Amino acid sequence: MTSLNAGMNKVLKRLHYPLDVILTCVRWYVAYPLSLRHLEEKMAERGVSVDHSTVHRWAIKLLPTLEKTFRRHKRTVGRSWRMDETYVKVNGEWKYLYRAVDKAGDTVDFLLRAKRDKVAARRYFEKAIDQNGVPETVTIDKSGANLAGLHAINADRDTSIKIRQAKYLNNAVEQDHRAIKRRIRPMLGFKNFRCARILLGGIEVMHMIKKGQMTSSRTTRSAAQQFYALAA
Repeated sequence: MTSLNAGMNKVLKRLHYPLDVILTCVRWYVAYPLSLRHLEEKMAERGVSVDHSTVHRWAIKLLPTLEKTFRRHKRTVGRSWRMDETYVKVNGEWKYLYRAVDKAGDTVDFLLRAKRDKVAARRYFEKAIDQNGVPETVTIDKSGANLAGLHAINADRDTSIKIRQAKYLNNAVEQDHRAIKRRIRPMLGFKNFRCARILLGGIEVMHMIKKGQMTSSRTTRSAAQQFYALAA
């Protein structure tokens, strides 16, 4: 048994509900534009009494481990990236979700930051490169902060990443933002930065599974089955 699976089993044992109920609630929460109250009602219709706050607690406890497991099974992305950031409200203030997709539209990586500046952009690129390898080309819009972040990355490299600044070429990532924003809209903002980071990670994982970015997606398993397999 891997350490990740052992950790998951430890968490599940403390939650005192059947595993299928827990995973169904967590998957619905990150997969569909439903509020916690909606989930409470949907489970009541199925004869399961669970408070909306309990569903939120399950998500916060399980999603970090599920994301770690997913990353071990994430398919390799292409080496031409389209990067951009979008706004997310946390505790009444706007924060910044940095994201990129490759030429095929697959998600490269994501990172929530408090500020939109050179430091945030560089940290995003460092994470994305660490998880996915070095791209040949990165396309960004006219953001000076993102350009400065890439220049800082290139300054530490023998071979520079090619940088393109063309807004129309970034339509793919801007369109991809919409799927994430559509899911978080019913949440009406996040209470704190930690919860936002965890829930956004879960939403991104489910989004990638739906796009076929899990290695097992080449089998006949549905997106739901692949998500549940992360807890196996």
